[in-house]
Amino acid sequence: MAGERTKLVVKQRENVGSRESRRLRREGHIPGVLYGGGEPVAISVAERELRRALTGAAGLHSILDVEIDGHGKTHASILKEYQVDKVRGHITHVDLQEVPLDKPIHASVSVHLHGGEDAPGVREGGVLSQPLREVNIEALPLEVPEHLDLDVSHMEIGGTLRIADVAAPAGVTLLDDPETVVATVTAPTRVVEEESEEAAAEGEEAAAEGEEAPEGEAPAEGGEPSEEAPAEE
Repeated sequence: MAGERTKLVVKQRENVGSRESRRLRREGHIPGVLYGGGEPVAISVAERELRRALTGAAGLHSILDVEIDGHGKTHASILKEYQVDKVRGHITHVDLQEVPLDKPIHASVSVHLHGGEDAPGVREGGVLSQPLREVNIEALPLEVPEHLDLDVSHMEIGGTLRIADVAAPAGVTLLDDPETVVATVTAPTRVVEEESEEAAAEGEEAAAEGEEAPEGEAPAEGGEPSEEAPAEE
């Protein structure tokens, strides 16, 4: 939801470095940096508070009113970047960026497809694909949408929708090439099964068993002669 603001209380860090960061994580805090408004400030934030702030209606695009050490003054900020533990999936570091609320910012937002099950092309067996899942936009911080919607319920087999087909809310400008493909419906691939080597070998063996031995030649190994050999004189 555009315009959502969430208060986030953080602490300024006096000590920095990997050892200090590991200690903070063990105690349930996430190290980070607040940029903007002068020199960057090393901070830490309780993991539960950060999770609460980033799981609201606006998600990762929420405006964070960052308060340092409970001093009362807040810094309107956005989540600039974050790092995640590849094994546990937990956030291990955050970068926050202080922003003026009256100046546009650039952001990346996801595109959600709607109506895929009703698309005629899908009903006929076509495959709906989404080559592009995020687009870059420009908007005021409080106007950045959580996501953009794209209706695909009318798509036929062979149909294509591009960024130009994405409807942006008022105040939001799409920055990517309008001709970039976002969604397609392609015909199902017909798989032709080839004769396996085993089946081919069995066919050759069956054909060989059906052949008769040429006249005057001995029968196959293990067989008996059909006529008694003439006695030697």
